[in-house]
Amino acid sequence: MSTMTSLFRKPVRTAIVGALAFALPTAVLAPAAPVEAAPGDLDKAVTALRGISTMQASFTQTDRQGQTVSGKLTLKRPGKIRFQYQDGVPLLLVSNGKSLTLIDYEVNQVQRWPIRNSPLGALLDPSRDVAKYGKLIQTTNPNVVSVEVRDPGRPEFGVMNLIFIRKGSAPGGLQLSSWVALDSQNHRTTVRLSNHRYGMSVSDKEFTYKDPRRSSRRPR
Repeated sequence: MSTMTSLFRKPVRTAIVGALAFALPTAVLAPAAPVEAAPGDLDKAVTALRGISTMQASFTQTDRQGQTVSGKLTLKRPGKIRFQYQDGVPLLLVSNGKSLTLIDYEVNQVQRWPIRNSPLGALLDPSRDVAKYGKLIQTTNPNVVSVEVRDPGRPEFGVMNLIFIRKGSAPGGLQLSSWVALDSQNHRTTVRLSNHRYGMSVSDKEFTYKDPRRSSRRPR
């Protein structure tokens, strides 16, 4: 097993099933008093999410032990996402709109969960009502909007904290900057985004994968 693989396999897997540690991007942190959230910001956050048809961005993913991996994220609403990890990390995380799948190409293993059962469901699941289950969280910067999403009746779905930065060129005037996911086992993972691009053409083939358990099997 390569050094890169042994270093990152555990934190990446943990992150997929739910992990994360909360931290805002350095650029938006400021030693300031708490700022009350504007009453309309929750609706603006919902509008911003719904306004994303497609998005690509660079991402860094940090586990609770501080280990980080990076890669490219591709998002297509409703419900599709692909985390293409950096070279040397033989893992792929992809959602086809119904299920979230983690593929480990080194050990030929595939794990799958309904997107509604993942903390990422707050971002991906079309049936998850962010306005109904979300609440604004106080921040220290007026340009930052933080929304915590949880379903009190379904604690197994976990908690997701979505962090937006006010930006006029982003859908709805808010740009999804990072998120923190907490699963039902209290595992935390932080994902930070940069180099956002919106509205490009993205084929549904981006959200398929080669099943390593049968080399001759067609992509799912």
